Amino acid sequence: VQLAESGGGSVQVGGSLRLSCEASGVTDRIYCMGWFRQTPGREREGVAAFDRNGGTFYADSVKGRFTIAEDNAKNTMYLQMDSLKSEDTAMYYCAADLVLCGLESESLFNYWGQGTQVTISS
Repeated sequence: VQLAESGGGSVQVGGSLRLSCEASGVTDRIYCMGWFRQTPGREREGVAAFDRNGGTFYADSVKGRFTIAEDNAKNTMYLQMDSLKSEDTAMYYCAADLVLCGLESESLFNYWGQGTQVTISS
């Protein structure tokens, strides 16, 4: 499985961005896809994820502001980010796994994209 993110950039506080993650390879075996983010000196933290059983997971810090979605026809996952805050500034990574799902740890995911930078300015 290969993952490629796009859509990062710089916006002001209160603005919106939509991140995209296109999957390729054995996409029909993917069980879970999600988004993590990381700032310098900190561990990668889970933001949102969904699994093939219909489960959807959000970090408390983004509930009500971020929405994860997928377009199966395009093998693409999206993260719609609204009401952005300065603390949302981070490198955002797309992740996928064939077996496990969750936001507790990056170790649940075996496949990662290269990341896309999101910067929120005040």
